[in-house]
Amino acid sequence: MPGDPLNESLPARGDQVPETAIVHVPLELTGDDGGNESTLTVAIAFAANLVIAIAKSIAAVLTGSASMVAEAAHSWADTGNEIFLVIANRRAGRAPDETHPHGFGREAYVWSMFAALGLFVAGAAVSVTHGVQELFTQEEAGDFIIGYIVLGVSFLLEGTSFLQSLRQARPEAASMQRDVFEHVLATSDPTLRAVFFEDSAALVGILIAAGALGLHQITGSPIPDAIGSILVGLVLGVVALVLIQRNRSFLIGQEADPRVRSQVIGALLELPEVSRITYLRIEIIGPRMVTLVGDVDLDGNDVESHVAVRLRALEAKIAASPAVAGVVLSLSSPDEKSLVP
Repeated sequence: MPGDPLNESLPARGDQVPETAIVHVPLELTGDDGGNESTLTVAIAFAANLVIAIAKSIAAVLTGSASMVAEAAHSWADTGNEIFLVIANRRAGRAPDETHPHGFGREAYVWSMFAALGLFVAGAAVSVTHGVQELFTQEEAGDFIIGYIVLGVSFLLEGTSFLQSLRQARPEAASMQRDVFEHVLATSDPTLRAVFFEDSAALVGILIAAGALGLHQITGSPIPDAIGSILVGLVLGVVALVLIQRNRSFLIGQEADPRVRSQVIGALLELPEVSRITYLRIEIIGPRMVTLVGDVDLDGNDVESHVAVRLRALEAKIAASPAVAGVVLSLSSPDEKSLVP
């Protein structure tokens, strides 16, 4: 319906709405662009981590450094994780069917959970275990220059991947009036969160490994190198636990950001047929996908059959948005308190 406030704030898929005529929905809840950006972010991260993992493995063999072994394990874990994230993007984007009317969005959190567990087991556990073993065996390292070169190149490649995730996160964070770190923690896109945190941990890990390798060379003792391996493992463990917790929250059901809720309430109240809203639940069911359940009071005193038709029409308007997987509206009770944006 031309000029309808709800259609302006929640554009139908494929509609060409003039930029000056729409009430902007946060980028966090827009359609396909964010998904394409996430795919690019994962692809860059995979390519960077694969090259880095191979280089670090060769350097670990040549130098015998415990920190380099930890970093190699870290990069191989990250490389494997990117495969899980690609699967997450693909499976979450499947169209709804009869058995899954709201689509498959939550699969993104399942596969991202596997990636986080892989980071914990293949990255953190291996690094800590190897570091502890090195404290007792204390093997000497050599060819330190090779280690420094590989770590330097790795820092540049990881930095490139990190900048891509930062480039994706910044406009989304701005649209939600969040800082970047807050947005990465809160976003419904698990692939962005995973790449951002994995690359951050990788950059920190490289600095730890370089420092440990330098202390090993200066002191002649392998102990700093072993401690460096343990520290890399602890950093990975913390990141993995954060990612596991965030994916768990989305899997069991999480409400949308209060700012999104406020915008949706405001858009509904602008409709001439909606006089008030008394209940609204907006649940995230996948990357940039939500379902809405609400109670509304419609304007006028239509008979029950007419009211039912109006409610279905209102649901259809809201569901036209690519961000909305399902809508269920009921009538408000007269004694219920009204919601405000």
